[in-house]
Amino acid sequence: MTGKLDIDHLQQWIGRSEEATDIVTAQLVKGLRATLFQEVGEPRTGDAAPFTVHWCLAQPVFPMSMLGPDGHPTRGGFLPPVPLPRRMWAGGEIEFLQPLRVGDESTRTSRIADVQVKSGSTGTLCFVSVEHSISSPRGVAIRERQDIVYREMTANAPATAKAPPPPPNAQHRETHVSDPVLLFRYSALTFNGHRIHYDRDYVTEVEGYPGLIFHGPLQAALIIEMAAKLRSGKPPQKLTYRGVQPLFAGSEFSINASETADGMELWTANAERQPTMKGTAVW
Repeated sequence: MTGKLDIDHLQQWIGRSEEATDIVTAQLVKGLRATLFQEVGEPRTGDAAPFTVHWCLAQPVFPMSMLGPDGHPTRGGFLPPVPLPRRMWAGGEIEFLQPLRVGDESTRTSRIADVQVKSGSTGTLCFVSVEHSISSPRGVAIRERQDIVYREMTANAPATAKAPPPPPNAQHRETHVSDPVLLFRYSALTFNGHRIHYDRDYVTEVEGYPGLIFHGPLQAALIIEMAAKLRSGKPPQKLTYRGVQPLFAGSEFSINASETADGMELWTANAERQPTMKGTAVW
């Protein structure tokens, strides 16, 4: 799907909103804990869920006939119909006000905040910013902004910026393997049909990447959980994060943190210790 990008038309989506509700179940919490390398346990009503459980809740459900070739729903509903085929989660900002708990009915209110077109090393880019407010019976639990980027399809592998030099050694570091099963589990938990995370033939032959792509939200979730673990279970008041370069399945990756004067710098990195996502947290 590639057509003329009419920014005036796309910006008509700014201000559109939608609302969705879901229940934080014990089974969902168990699955997410397992995927985030946490002790699974037996969560009970009232127990706090992982901090980004809301990314698993009330995800849009469309019939198979309404899915595009990339596995995403065809565009033009809540999200604007950007005619650029590659879609990625570029980053965002998230504020934690209170935890969601097992048994909560959660309501997410979403609004298209901005639509912008830019030019980069990979060609034309369209950024869509979406604001979310997630509430529980106790009030607003989370506020966040998600930045989604759409880019052109090319015949060859996507051009990427020159890899940045490795950062200084982290004060805190965990390593794991980006196993395809891990990516499949997260796609299932978030009802994410995007083929780049589980369909190797599609991601290599159609989109031109060298392998399955690790989810941006999963990297952000691991960063947030590490930050909270280092602060006695308290999540950041605010985390600002952005994707730096893709992280691919099949190799070791790390979650890293270093203290700063007013918070913490956090990042994920590939096996060569090149950052793939960076975040700044404050409490």
